[in-house]
Amino acid sequence: MKNNLFNNIYNSKKVLVTGHTGFKGGWLSLWLKELGAEVIGYSLDPPTQPSFFRAVGLKNKMIHIIGDIRDEKHLLSVFEKYQPEFVFHLAAQSLVRFSYKEPRLTYETNVIGTVSILEAIRKNKGVRAAVIITSDKCYENKEWIYGYRENDPVGGYDPYSSSKGCAELVVSAYRRSFLNPINQNDRKIAISSARAGNVIGGGDWREDRLIPDCIKSLSENKSIIIRNPDAIRPWQHVLEPLSGYLLLGAKMYEDGAKFNGAWNFGPSDSDLITVEEITKKIVSYWGSGKYKNEISIKNPHEAKLLKLDCSKAHIFLGWKPVYNIYETIKRTVNWYKYFYNGVEKEKLSKITINEIWDYIKCLNNKL
Repeated sequence: MKNNLFNNIYNSKKVLVTGHTGFKGGWLSLWLKELGAEVIGYSLDPPTQPSFFRAVGLKNKMIHIIGDIRDEKHLLSVFEKYQPEFVFHLAAQSLVRFSYKEPRLTYETNVIGTVSILEAIRKNKGVRAAVIITSDKCYENKEWIYGYRENDPVGGYDPYSSSKGCAELVVSAYRRSFLNPINQNDRKIAISSARAGNVIGGGDWREDRLIPDCIKSLSENKSIIIRNPDAIRPWQHVLEPLSGYLLLGAKMYEDGAKFNGAWNFGPSDSDLITVEEITKKIVSYWGSGKYKNEISIKNPHEAKLLKLDCSKAHIFLGWKPVYNIYETIKRTVNWYKYFYNGVEKEKLSKITINEIWDYIKCLNNKL
C-alpha cells in the first residue's frame, strides 16, 4: 500500500515514543512502523497482562527500552544514543480512581516525568518536533454543555486531572522559555500538547475503564457492573486522536512556529453517548451478556460531562474524526473477539495492521 500519508514525513525518521508498552502508545508505535519510521520505545513493562504490546508482538518490531520517565539520566542517555527527530510523549499514570490511591505517584509521573522529557528535548539538538500528550481532563471542568477550547483554564478536581493540568502548564513554560522556534536562531524545534477524549479500541486491559471492564466481564460470562450509567464521555476510536498527533507532528516538522501550542482531538458532538448506552452496544456486538447499574456514594468523584471543542484542529490542521461511535464500538469489540477466540499473535498483528490501513483509507478521503 502507498505510504504517502502525512507527506511521507515519518519515513526513515527516528521517532521516540514514551509509553509504547501501553494501549495508545502501542497503537501509535505500530502505525509509525507502517509509515516507515524507526521507532524507539521508552517505557515501563506493559502495565497489564494481557496487553496490546504482547498481543501483537510489538517488542520485535521496534527498539524496545525499559525505563522510567522520571529517570532523567537514563532518558538523556537514550536521547543521546538514538538522536530522535520526533518525540511523542504518552507515558503517564492514566487512571482517575488510582490517582486517589496514589496521588504522589500520579504527580511524580505526570508532572516530573513531563519535566524529564522536556529537559531531554531541550538538551538534545536533534529533536525537531515533540507532541506531549496530556488529557481532556486537564481542563477546569464545570460540566457545562459547551466544549472546552484550548485557551480555557486548566485545573482538575482529582489528582489525575490536576496532574494533567500541571503538565500543561509545564509544557507551556518550557515552550515559551526554551523551545520556541520564533526565538531560536539556527535550531528549529516545535513543541505542542495534545488533549484527547476517552479513547477506546482493541487491546486495552487497564482496570477502572469501561471497555476493558465490559470485555473482561463478557469473556468470563459475568454481569457488567456500571458505576456511572448517566455519565457522558467523548468516546473515540484510538486511531482518531493518533491521526491528530501524527498530523500535528508532521505540520510542526514543516513549520513549527505556526503549529506550536495546545490542540484538542475529540469526537463529534453527535457521538457523545452515556455509559449505559455504550454498554448496551458492546453487549449487542459481543452477541451475549448482561449488565447492571451499581451506583454508590462511596465512589470517588468523577465528572459526568466533558466535551471538547476541536474547531482549531478542524480549521488549521484539516483534521476531522473518521468513525462514528457505533463503528468505533463495533471495531473495538471485533478486535477483542479475535483475541479471545485464540487468534495467534502474528495473525492478530496482521489484523491490527489492517485496521490501521482501513482507517488510513478513510482518513485520506478527509485530509
